[in-house]
Amino acid sequence: MPTLNKLRAVKDDSPRTASLTRLRIALTIFFALDGFIFAGWVVRIPAVKEQTGASASTLGLALLGVSAGAVITMMLTGRLCRRFGSHPVTVVSGVLLALSVALPPLTHSALTLGLVLLVFGAAYGGINVAMNSAAVDLVATLRRPVMPSFHAAFSLGGMLGAGLGGLVAGHVSPTRHLLALTVIGLLVTAAVGPTLLRHDAPTAPDDRGRIRNEPASASERPSGRVRGLVLVFGLIALCTAYGEGALADWGALHLEEDLHAHPGVAAAGYSCFALAMTIGRISGTTLLERLGRTRTLVFGGATGAAGMLLGSLAPTVWLALLGFAVTGLGLANIFPVAVERAGALAGPTGVAAASTLGYGGMLLGPPMIGFMADWFSLPAALTSVAVLAGVAALIGFATRRAAVS
Repeated sequence: MPTLNKLRAVKDDSPRTASLTRLRIALTIFFALDGFIFAGWVVRIPAVKEQTGASASTLGLALLGVSAGAVITMMLTGRLCRRFGSHPVTVVSGVLLALSVALPPLTHSALTLGLVLLVFGAAYGGINVAMNSAAVDLVATLRRPVMPSFHAAFSLGGMLGAGLGGLVAGHVSPTRHLLALTVIGLLVTAAVGPTLLRHDAPTAPDDRGRIRNEPASASERPSGRVRGLVLVFGLIALCTAYGEGALADWGALHLEEDLHAHPGVAAAGYSCFALAMTIGRISGTTLLERLGRTRTLVFGGATGAAGMLLGSLAPTVWLALLGFAVTGLGLANIFPVAVERAGALAGPTGVAAASTLGYGGMLLGPPMIGFMADWFSLPAALTSVAVLAGVAALIGFATRRAAVS
């Protein structure tokens, strides 16, 4: 009954409810903006490669700048959020992301491209940790599992950014295109950022009356058990992100080379996965409210594993596309739940740790698939996505008693 009383208190406090609604809208827009800007950059990589004269291998090394910048700054951002608050760090990171996306087309060598992508990656990693930390605080206050809705906004923003980028790629130079993204990013941040800056991160008392997600002092460290659980949830995020990275880089190649699909149909493989993941995240809050976090993790991992087994071993293109879509539905809500659980346990530091591990999984997936494809075959290599999805389900079941109030 105490929980019900708290829920009624939030609903009856109209000014507070309106404030939380504005915060949720603002954070949703920042998630969408992040996906929109990042996807807009990704679709212009071929043009930037031609401009810099980079070979495939040197371009690959330059692109590592994004990953390196993100991984380096993620843990730092967790500490900045504890010191200054997740809302100001989100706004500052949004400004940096918008400014840095205009830099890649101004470069004329792989070295300078790698250096500016280091800056872009740092901003990308920073905003992901900061806005996820802010979202964790809001989820705890609302006492509703709305975390998937934020990640759905990221997915929708990415689809919109990629779609618009594809439309203008043949008509607008990458310099003008990415500069337009800078202008859009700055305008959106200027419009939405003040909402975050005017409000401190919301706090909610736990069932023992203590304040959750209270900023910790610099010397305060989570207990060994908490750090261990954060690591576990980070591993769940890694298992999911591994599949996203693998399908993004190898899905179309599998359809075209192993199943002899038309290039246009092969290109639709990742689109099926991404669209299904977006749909899954849009419905994620309802799913979490009905099933709970543990069942969502377990069923999601099992569904993702079954879908990827079908996608990698199917004898026909259309069955493989169906498998990719089922995989997207299964994996959709695992990453948001894992990050939210880590944040509930350890605040921004937990979000940073889980995000870093998750991002590491996205980096690990493509090269691991490549090595295994050389050793065995590409279909066999893609089954590793199913294996890790199954591992995520098992970990989710094993940590079912680790939920926090």
